Amino acid sequence: MADDPRARAVYVISVAAELAGVHPQTLRVYERKGLLDPSRTQGGSRRFSELDLARLRHIQDLTNAGLNLEGVKRVMELETEVARLRAELATVKEEARQAVAATHQQYRRDLVPVSQAVVAVHPQGRAAPRRGVIV
Repeated sequence: MADDPRARAVYVISVAAELAGVHPQTLRVYERKGLLDPSRTQGGSRRFSELDLARLRHIQDLTNAGLNLEGVKRVMELETEVARLRAELATVKEEARQAVAATHQQYRRDLVPVSQAVVAVHPQGRAAPRRGVIV
């Protein structure tokens, strides 16, 4: 994500607040509540990125839907957890797919072709099926 140009913190608090249509104090409150985590300059000034602004818009959508800030925080934590679990599930599915493919590959190596299978011959010259033997 460090290479993502949207993560580059370029907006000072007044510009970020204006772009979001809120008061700068609102951004400070959101930061204090743990909803936003803007970058800081060496001097301690807040700098907001496009990703911060997108997160701010999401916070506004949730509050407009009737959630209080604690509810917004919990929803966002759950969204983060769901995203993490989806990524983990995708990894596990891929590992399982690879394990199944490797097992199938091993079966192919272990199978004996039918032309090489042991066949019991009946005393009268015909092949007689035997248990556990491919005929």
